Amino acid sequence: MCTSSISTPTDSHKCDFTFLSENPAKSSRKSSPRDCTVAFGRSAFYARAANRRNVRRDDSIRCSGLFVDVSVGSYDTRTCASTQLSRSLFRRSKREMPLTEGSGRKIGSHMLKRSPDMTKAWGTKSEQLLRIDDHDFTMRPGFGGPAVPVGVDVQVESLDAISEVDMDFTMTLYLRHYWKDERLSFRSNNNQSMTFDGRLVKKIWVPDMFFVHSKRSFTHDTTTDNVMLRVYPDGKVLYSLRVTVTAMCSMDLSRFPLDTQTCSLEIESYAYTDDDLMLYWKEGNRSLNTDERISLSQFLIQEFHTTARLAFYSSTGWYNRLYINFTLRRHVFFFLLQTYFPATLMVMLSWVSFWIDRRAVPARVPLGITTVLTMSTIITGVNASMPRVSYIKAVDIYLWVSFVFVFLSVIEYAAVNYLSTLEERKERQLREGLLCTCGVTHPGMMSVCYSEMDVNTTGNYGMPEENGVKRERMLVQLAMETDQVTGHVSSGAYSSVWVHTHAIDKYSRVIFPGSYILFNTIYWSIYS
Repeated sequence: MCTSSISTPTDSHKCDFTFLSENPAKSSRKSSPRDCTVAFGRSAFYARAANRRNVRRDDSIRCSGLFVDVSVGSYDTRTCASTQLSRSLFRRSKREMPLTEGSGRKIGSHMLKRSPDMTKAWGTKSEQLLRIDDHDFTMRPGFGGPAVPVGVDVQVESLDAISEVDMDFTMTLYLRHYWKDERLSFRSNNNQSMTFDGRLVKKIWVPDMFFVHSKRSFTHDTTTDNVMLRVYPDGKVLYSLRVTVTAMCSMDLSRFPLDTQTCSLEIESYAYTDDDLMLYWKEGNRSLNTDERISLSQFLIQEFHTTARLAFYSSTGWYNRLYINFTLRRHVFFFLLQTYFPATLMVMLSWVSFWIDRRAVPARVPLGITTVLTMSTIITGVNASMPRVSYIKAVDIYLWVSFVFVFLSVIEYAAVNYLSTLEERKERQLREGLLCTCGVTHPGMMSVCYSEMDVNTTGNYGMPEENGVKRERMLVQLAMETDQVTGHVSSGAYSSVWVHTHAIDKYSRVIFPGSYILFNTIYWSIYS
């Protein structure tokens, strides 16, 4: 048996320990300081202090850097610092203590000369360091007192998809929470924080945030759960996770595709009202950060900003709600190429029939039908990728007005063809009347020639226009011959009559293009 005095790192008092070897043979002989030291290095001991206090089995006492395995005994907590250390650390300390060769074995300097940060000590359990088992973490911090402040900031990683059909958007973001929980405070010599993964999150209290009006959401788990928990010595906590959420966005498509949409992602506590949890943006608008590389194929992101309001539920009360607002302006060039230009070309193609002879029925009729069917296909294709809204969109106005212009070009030729038929019928009646007036009894002996002459080329044959009708001169020559018995008598009686024909084609060449240009001017001045 030997007695040794050991100084503690935290107090100037001394601890007198009595080391008893487990080997009775060794304990019976006279011990010297060297033998005591050797015995300390080889076997376990029983330690007993002057002021006794119960010590748990398998605990370790550290005095001036020496670690002593305590199986039975007690020590004075006022003079000796203690911590729970694993046996592996104790064995490691024995292996690393150098021995010097000489007349006897002698221990060198102690392994640990200064007290390390206990938050970084090997084998220290985080649950024991944070005293997880000593508190009820099902309750919020400061239960019964004022509301616990929880600051929030967001890093938007990507804006993945925006759907007009489903009226939603998908966003991937880093959601970070900041609060203080004094139950998690711990001792640290250098004021360093401790960082944990998602396994500790299930054992402590964290804010119960959810996304209002979300359809789908999940926390990323590749390669492990993308969750981080950082605890500071004073009890401040940072809780961060990577989330992808698909949320509803109410869109007004009355100006589609020349529209601007504003969508919001709403964050709220599910269980705690504003009396228990005060949710706020940690640094105002600076709490929302975005990646500069975020871009969308159909939209230009104009602005990101944050707001905060109170939301009321009749059955539960008032809740703090945070908003992530972003404004999107749609790129119109895609729709110009896919919708507006083809529709305009179809309308212009329908005007070609105004320059085709009205008697060329096989040329004009297929042209009109083709343009009508093409416009119908364009309208169907656009509406197939749009929600079935009950109001008229801007693209609907343009397409349907273009369809009306194409349809009117077909109706125009139908009117021209019908009026031409009426004119031909009147011409036949007029010829029969002329023959009866001249006393011709044998129409077969009469040769009739008539020609239509344009107003600009016939000089005096042109007549002024009346009621949108152009008069063209039809020259009728009646030649009557006597039979060969009485002699050849030929008398030419020329009678000129005026027949009314419609000039709808000529008017349409001006009216249709002019009206369509006027419509485009008004349309783009309103919606652009």
